[in-house]
Amino acid sequence: MNNLVSIDSGPTNILIELNNGGNPWCLEELEDAIIQSYNTSRKYENDKCLVELRSLFLNKITLSHQEQILKPLLEFNESLREALREMYDRAHEMYDEISNNVLFLKDGEVLEITAECFLSSTYPKLHPIQNDSRQNLWYSLQDSGLNPLYDSGVSQTLCLPFDMNKSFDSFIGMDLYLPNWNEGLDQELTKNMNLIGQFHNLFDHMNFALTDLIYVREFRTEIKIQINKRN
Repeated sequence: MNNLVSIDSGPTNILIELNNGGNPWCLEELEDAIIQSYNTSRKYENDKCLVELRSLFLNKITLSHQEQILKPLLEFNESLREALREMYDRAHEMYDEISNNVLFLKDGEVLEITAECFLSSTYPKLHPIQNDSRQNLWYSLQDSGLNPLYDSGVSQTLCLPFDMNKSFDSFIGMDLYLPNWNEGLDQELTKNMNLIGQFHNLFDHMNFALTDLIYVREFRTEIKIQINKRN
């Protein structure tokens, strides 16, 4: 049996054919199983494969319609870049403010600031599929037990002063000769998109589907301040 799901994003229309023939899971049942795992105390070792299976299933279909997701993909990439830029600048500002103020640090104390960026914890408002279970699914996909590589967010943690000499372009992987993290996508269609390293992390290394990411425009950051005693 074939189910047709129409996904709209502004002028973009993606018609995806979900062919369940020969597949023991239909998408709805698979997502219900993921939510159930998140809501119960069952061990994640047996269930995180469900999140990976879902992303593989959806991405295989979506990648056959790449020309129709280019606009929302570019918008997601730019929104993510902007959020990371804001986090990067704020972390550096805080480090300078605290380290240069004698009232904050005593002799023998060392300042450390860490900054991490996450997808918004609120289910994307732009996503055309909206129902009562979608927020729970979104929580499940961001759970570090079910999606372990997402534990520190969209990329490696920015740590100051250790990363003090790392430029923003280096942090987002755009200091390359050809700055475009479009592995796994159509190279010709995406050759000028300048996709950043954090998109690559989410798409290629974490268990998010493209149809999850392209509708995200909001992010949350966590900046932590720690003062340690010098060894």
